[in-house]
Amino acid sequence: MPLPPISVRHGAIQDADADALIVNLFAGVAEPGGATVAVDTALGGAIRDLIRTGDLTGAAGEVKVLYPRGTIPARRVLVAGLGPADAFDVHAARRAAAAAARAARDLGAASLATIVHGAGIGGLDAERAAQATVEGMLAALYRYDAPKQKKDEKAVKTIEIVTLDGAQLSSVEAGAAVGAAVADGVALARDLANGPPNICTPGHMADTARRIATDVGLDVEVGDRAWAAGYGMGAFLAVAQGAGHAPAFIVLSHNADRTDVPTLVLVGKGVTFDTGGISIKPSEGMEAMRGDMAGAAAVLGAMQAIGRLRLPLRVIGITPCTENMPDANAYRPADVITASNGKTIEIISTDAEGRMILADALVYAARFQPAAVVDLATLTGACVVALGQNIAAGLFSNDDALAGRLLAAGDASRERLWRLPLWPEYHEAIETERADMKNSGGRQGGVATSAVFLQEFTSYPWAHLDIAGMMEQKKVWDLGPAGATGYGVRLLVEFVRGWAVA
Repeated sequence: MPLPPISVRHGAIQDADADALIVNLFAGVAEPGGATVAVDTALGGAIRDLIRTGDLTGAAGEVKVLYPRGTIPARRVLVAGLGPADAFDVHAARRAAAAAARAARDLGAASLATIVHGAGIGGLDAERAAQATVEGMLAALYRYDAPKQKKDEKAVKTIEIVTLDGAQLSSVEAGAAVGAAVADGVALARDLANGPPNICTPGHMADTARRIATDVGLDVEVGDRAWAAGYGMGAFLAVAQGAGHAPAFIVLSHNADRTDVPTLVLVGKGVTFDTGGISIKPSEGMEAMRGDMAGAAAVLGAMQAIGRLRLPLRVIGITPCTENMPDANAYRPADVITASNGKTIEIISTDAEGRMILADALVYAARFQPAAVVDLATLTGACVVALGQNIAAGLFSNDDALAGRLLAAGDASRERLWRLPLWPEYHEAIETERADMKNSGGRQGGVATSAVFLQEFTSYPWAHLDIAGMMEQKKVWDLGPAGATGYGVRLLVEFVRGWAVA
C-alpha cells in the first residue's frame, strides 16, 4: 500500500486543518510547553486537565485523544508520550511519531498534521528530529498490500509537518525529505520480504531493480546463468542448479562513472525461497523462508534511497538471487564446487547455501576497487541463538575502522549491531582434506564459522552482517505491523551518509 506524501509548512500547529493534530509530552511534566501548551491554551486547558487527573502521563508509547469541538480547525488532537526527558533520543522521537500515527489511522483519520518531535525542548537537531518523525510515522503506517479481496478501508492519505520556528524550516524540510526516502526504501524491502515466493522470484527481484534504476537514475545489470558461468561463479550456480525459477545476479550502480569519490559495495543474500535443498528443512515453519532474501531486499531498498538522495559517493548494490530447491539437478552433500576465485568448497550441507551465493558476489565486488564492502544475510540460526530475536544483528569485520562506522550507524538508526570475533581458530572447523574448505563447520560456533568462510572470498575492507534474527516481527511492534521489518535499510543509508560527510 503506498505511503502517504509528506509536506512541510511554517506556521502554528493549532491552526492546522486536519483529521488529527499531533503534539507531545514528556513523562512527569506538570505543565506542557512549546507547541503542546499552544494547543492546550486553544483547548481551554484540556491537556492540563488530563495531566492533573493522571489520565495523561507522557509515558513512552502513550497516546491520548481529545476532541476540540470546533475550538480549532482539527477534528482530533493526539498527545504522544515521549518518555522521560533524561532518556530521550532520536529513536524515542521515532517511536512517539509511530505510536501517534498508528493511533490516528486506527481512529480513521485520513489527514495528519504533526509537530517535529524533539526539535524544541527535546534538544534534538531539527533535521535529525524531522527525519525521525517522518521515519516513525511512515513505518507505523506501512501495510503489506496482501492479495485478498477484503481491504482495510482505514488509511492515512496526507501528512503535514508544521514548524513554528522559521529558522528551522529548511532543516525540517531536509530532514523530512531524507526520512521519506528512507521510509520508502524500508517499505520496498518489507514488500519484497513479505511477498509470496511464487511471486517474489529472482525474476521479480530483477524487475524491481530495473524499476528502481529507472525511477532514481541508477545503472543496472542483471546476469543470467550463462553470464554467471562466464565469470566462473560455480558457488552461485551450484545453489541455482535445482531452482525452478531462473537465477538473477543483480548489480545496481549509483554514480557508476564517478572515479573521484570512494566506492562502497553493498551485497545482499537473495535466496527467494529456501527449502534447504537436498539437506531439506523440516516442513513446519518452512513458510518463513520466503524472507530468506531479506538481505537482498534491504540492499535494493537502500539503493533506492541512496539514488533518491543523490549521495556523493559511488555505491554498488549486488544481490545474487536464486531459489534453493531439491530436484534431480540440485547440488548435493559431498559435491566439490569451485568458486570464481578458484577456491574449492566441499559441500557438507546444501542448506548452507547463503554463504555459497555470497562467496561469488564478494569476489565480484573486488572489480569495483571498493573502499569497503558490507554484506547482509539471513545466514544462521546460530546468530539468533547468540544475540536473540529482534535485538541486534551480528557484525564481523576484518577492519576496525569499518566496524566502527557500522556500529555508529547502527546506534544512530537504531538498527543495532553487536561485533563478534573473526578469530582464525574458527577456520579449523571448515578445514577438509577434500577441498580448500567446506561450507559448514557444524552447529558449534556456526555464526563465526560462516563468517570465516566468507572471509576467504574478500580482498578489501569488509564487514558481514548476519541479520537472521532481525528480518521479521511476529506481532505488532514499535515501528509497524507483524511481518518483515525491512531491517538494514536505515542502517545502510546512515552508513553511506556518514561516509559521505566524513
